[in-house]
Amino acid sequence: MATPNLVLTAGLFLTVLAVGGLAARRVGQSVIPAYILVGSLLGPFAPTVGGVSLTLVESPAFVRLLADLGVVLLLFFVGLELSLTSLVQKRARFVRAGAIDIGVSLPLGILVGLLFGFTLLEALFVGLIVFNSSTVIIAKSLIDLEWIANRESEAILGVIVIEDIVTAAIFAVLSAVVLGATDVTTLGATLGQAAVVLLLLGLVAYYGEEWVDRAFDIRSSELFLLGVLGATTLVAGIGLAAGVSDAIVAFVVGASFGQTSHVARIESLLAPTRDLFAAVFFFVIGLQTNPRVVTSVAGAVAVAVVVTLLGQVVSGFFAGRSYGLSVEQASRMASALTPRGEFSLVIAAFLVTAGTTDTLRETIPAFTVGYVLLTSVLGTVLMRNTHLIERVANRYTNG
Repeated sequence: MATPNLVLTAGLFLTVLAVGGLAARRVGQSVIPAYILVGSLLGPFAPTVGGVSLTLVESPAFVRLLADLGVVLLLFFVGLELSLTSLVQKRARFVRAGAIDIGVSLPLGILVGLLFGFTLLEALFVGLIVFNSSTVIIAKSLIDLEWIANRESEAILGVIVIEDIVTAAIFAVLSAVVLGATDVTTLGATLGQAAVVLLLLGLVAYYGEEWVDRAFDIRSSELFLLGVLGATTLVAGIGLAAGVSDAIVAFVVGASFGQTSHVARIESLLAPTRDLFAAVFFFVIGLQTNPRVVTSVAGAVAVAVVVTLLGQVVSGFFAGRSYGLSVEQASRMASALTPRGEFSLVIAAFLVTAGTTDTLRETIPAFTVGYVLLTSVLGTVLMRNTHLIERVANRYTNG
């Protein structure tokens, strides 16, 4: 049997990813849906055209490590953008705005899951998936639309941080349950172990700024890059061995580096690596997605999108107003929070391998892919037409 040419395979799928990404950018969309679609078109569930299968990659195994690193780096960069100092100083406003956003969006997502006939555990996962806004898509859109220097951007990013913290906390509990901690004693021990790991990392993040700063004061860019990447993946791996999601650990590690003077250097050197591995992660999501299963949940996706995006627009607007934003600024915030992306897909990827039921392993991940594809497109469009929200808001606030 001939040995597969993995270099040729990698070259082909990277080239197709680049073409798909360029096509998405050409029409003003996020590259995330394009990468997922490419994976779906080239994976084991690829269609057959003229009697020839388009399958290029039979199994994601040979790119699994890169995909896992993509998850770690994505969440590391989310944590890197977390300003603990700003969060503490403006905690009242951030918490108030975040509470309004989460208080509407999370219960609404859980309710949607229950209405679909899912169990409470399954509905809780659906709630996490549909309420967490995409940091990557939103941050990129804020830059593209030149909103990043506006006052509403601080509120938007602050609420996303609150969402991420809440998502990470709930995900830690739910993942422990899925991984076998079903009785109170086992669950308590698992969560206790996870809490100790996260507490230690949190203390380092908040109080260890000077130590981390000195430890990574490395002149060589090559060694600095290796050091940051090595430390992040090492700690994430240790956390995973201790029963904590590597994504959550990477998020806290990112927050630790976010307190140091190395942020700009990390972003400059590590962002290209993050983008490469993240592209592979989204590609692998596509490889694992059976289009037939996505089609089977299309109705559920459509219902969820309509209900949750309307809820997000309302909660996002009032969260912005509670933060002290004008109607125009709050309308921008309402539209900006609608795209879903990386954290939802991280949860879906976890369920594919750890899910204990067909619903957890297949239905919810397929639902997630369809939901992310649709909301990332609609959210990007809505951000470019935020005047529509402002017009409706003015009618009611002035009426």
